[in-house]
Amino acid sequence: MAATKNSSQQVPDFPRPYTTVDVVIFTVVDAALQVLLVQRPKKATEPFPALWALPGGFVNIEKDDDLQACAERKLKEKTGVDSPYLEQLGSWGGATRDPRGWSATHVYFALIPAQNLTLTKGANAADVAWFKVDELLTEPNLAFDHNEILRTAVERLRGKVEYTSLPAFLLNEPFTLPQLQQMYEIVLGRPVDKSGFRTRMLAAKFLVEAGHVEGTSNRPAMGYRLADRHEAVVFPRTFSPRAGN
Repeated sequence: MAATKNSSQQVPDFPRPYTTVDVVIFTVVDAALQVLLVQRPKKATEPFPALWALPGGFVNIEKDDDLQACAERKLKEKTGVDSPYLEQLGSWGGATRDPRGWSATHVYFALIPAQNLTLTKGANAADVAWFKVDELLTEPNLAFDHNEILRTAVERLRGKVEYTSLPAFLLNEPFTLPQLQQMYEIVLGRPVDKSGFRTRMLAAKFLVEAGHVEGTSNRPAMGYRLADRHEAVVFPRTFSPRAGN
């Protein structure tokens, strides 16, 4: 029997899981790696009422062409930023992660400079704020399975920082090489060996000179911009800890 004309649009005869996208949004504030969280609605009928969670939400099939488009939309809604560094982290799913039913979430992480951000809590959130990552990892109490997701995102970020240019995406442009080294040290949570840092950064050819700017010692220093703000550069070896640490 020939298929009906609209058979491809028929509702499937099997249950469908909830499908969401969550975004782990990192920045650096007060010399500390921080992550953006939203507070769940305080109504008792809501899952995990009043707990803090990673920003995200359901895929909107009328607005989102794919998962990344959904992640970009959520980022824009929460921070007002159009195109930060965005990378897919992984997927989590199961019958017990959401009390409303079987659900799957597809997670991205983003890196955004802290300056000039406008936070918006959205219609389905009680509040929105930045939290220090290390404090959250020490005393995890997030909604859903977001403790596990955050821990995975931090491990991915810090692991990749050892051999990539990712910390540069946390800086406003133009920035100096000492500012870039400081960003590496904040994200890694330890000092890095200063000797060779400048050579490695310039040899990787991911920086473009942007003229002199005010340096950390109030003397002019060369400022830099990223040649590509969408992809990190991979270094041939990892960073060494600073001597004596």
